[in-house]
Amino acid sequence: MAMKNLSRTIAAGLLASAALAASLGTAQAADKVTFLTSWFAQAEHGGFYQAKATGLYDKAGIDVTIKMGGPQVNGSQLLLAGDTDFMMGYDIQVLKGREQNLPLVTVASSFQFDLQGIMTHDDVADLAALKGRPILIGGSSRTTFWPWLRAKYGFTDDQIRPYTFNLQPFFADNTVAQQAYPSSEPYQAEQQNVKVKFFPLADGGYPPYGSTIVTTEKMIADKPDLVSRFVKASLEGWRDYLKNPEPANALIKAANPKMTDGQLAFAIERLRAMKAIDGGDAAKLGIGIITAERYEKTYDFLVTNGLLGPKVDWHKAFDDRFVKNLKIGVN
Repeated sequence: MAMKNLSRTIAAGLLASAALAASLGTAQAADKVTFLTSWFAQAEHGGFYQAKATGLYDKAGIDVTIKMGGPQVNGSQLLLAGDTDFMMGYDIQVLKGREQNLPLVTVASSFQFDLQGIMTHDDVADLAALKGRPILIGGSSRTTFWPWLRAKYGFTDDQIRPYTFNLQPFFADNTVAQQAYPSSEPYQAEQQNVKVKFFPLADGGYPPYGSTIVTTEKMIADKPDLVSRFVKASLEGWRDYLKNPEPANALIKAANPKMTDGQLAFAIERLRAMKAIDGGDAAKLGIGIITAERYEKTYDFLVTNGLLGPKVDWHKAFDDRFVKNLKIGVN
């Protein structure tokens, strides 16, 4: 009897050891991934932080490190150097990269349109009314949305004033308009009790997607399953962030202590109202969708305005295989 009990004890111990080894093996098998955002942590990055906070990445077998971008961070350079596996990108950035033979590829989009817009004082009726008025824009905007505004509304370069991310010039002059994001500058204006209007460029037909997921041709060729799992978990994070943003917000505030509950709440309300995540093509095709039709429109805009060579193969700038059949968020 003693020998039987000993045998059972040994067998049980071996099973426990095997289970522990299997558990450790599973944990060690998680693919390590680094994702670089475009700016300091904020609501516009919420889906990725949600996937991290709620275990969606863990469930997909991915150990994700989210790194914040910033004004001095060159995301494309870090991606191509292998310092990050995915980055938060932009269609124009990717297409210009392809022109330089950089193997950048867009695989999904957080937002169905670029959130960029123009903030004006409350007396402005529409964007067309800004013709001839001073407009504050950043240096990079001269080669992105400014040529589109110029072609669309007849604006001229002598209207440009430098935007230094300080709103005082705007507050001091009622004739001034400026570039803005719906969750940032309008929120700051509200805090100062200044009445403003915000005009999204996308409402006028500005074609790029917003906050895309970008990787490299090598990553897609070598690890397509990893790309698929990262994209799917991230987009599920966006779906869940709209429903209950608190888990992600806790991580966002930990990463960026300057972010406040008030700004996060304001941003989320704007994202929901604009249907930036689940509107447009995403309403039928699913969160994160990218299409050839939209990418071609951005290519056409760039070529027409002399911002991109016509020989660039825009088809290589995106790969929709990781999103086209997911239909996340589609009832």
